[in-house]
Amino acid sequence: MEEKLSLDIVQIQEYEANRYPYLLIDKVTEIVPGKYAKGYKNLTFNEWFFPCHFEGCPNMPGMLQIEALSHVFILLFLTLPGNKGKITNILGANNLKFYQRVLPGDRLEIEAELNSWKRGIGIGPARGYVDGKLVCEAEFKICIPEILQQYTPKSNK
Repeated sequence: MEEKLSLDIVQIQEYEANRYPYLLIDKVTEIVPGKYAKGYKNLTFNEWFFPCHFEGCPNMPGMLQIEALSHVFILLFLTLPGNKGKITNILGANNLKFYQRVLPGDRLEIEAELNSWKRGIGIGPARGYVDGKLVCEAEFKICIPEILQQYTPKSNK
């Protein structure tokens, strides 16, 4: 039987290092560590980025959408035993696609999968939806440097 978790904002902060203004998820509704996760970000007009992106036509910047996707993705391996609270680094974000604007009042629903977890590197896709419609997606390669360093050859210098 797979262990399913849900994490509120306080619990999310126990697992990952991101904080306001770059903690871009509000809740993880379902997560099976090492497999898949679902979460969301509620977007209100008082988000720090809406007034400047763009005046008269506020929308969530694409790179912040990708950042939100990555936050759900990293929880797939930070919830594995021994990884809670560890620092993560993005090694790559590929095939970024944006299909429509994400606006104040939207709820960005996020789904992520972990296709591979080896030597401190997690690989897999994440997708963002608004009202059931795909609005953005990316494929991530993210590491926990502390674990990755254990597998990095040492220099003889």
